[in-house]
Amino acid sequence: MKTQTPLYVVLLCIIAALLNGCATTQHSGPQALVGTWTNSLGTAWTIKADGTFSVDLNKDGKTDAWGKYTVAGDTITISDGRGKIPKACKAPATYHFTRTADTLHFTLVKDGCKLRIKNVLQDWHKK
Repeated sequence: MKTQTPLYVVLLCIIAALLNGCATTQHSGPQALVGTWTNSLGTAWTIKADGTFSVDLNKDGKTDAWGKYTVAGDTITISDGRGKIPKACKAPATYHFTRTADTLHFTLVKDGCKLRIKNVLQDWHKK
């Protein structure tokens, strides 16, 4: 005699697996940003858990800019900009962010740096 697994047991297993996957990806706070991200312009942005970041603007594998950041909920403040950047990019900047799976999207709050705005407002994909 064959026994069939009830459909609701299979559905419960699928739901449990999906919830577990969602629980392991942070969507807010500093951990949501940690990693190396790239955008459609070819910029690579490495955000570290220690509150620092580095940027490769010209796809040569070398750091062009770096600085510090802080996160409060879904808001990142970028500060202490250094490297090969315009003077306006040394001032702090603030953005809201959302993360879905391996994509980051930023919304401008305040920034006086046109180069940074151009890059940050692109969608970022986890490398």
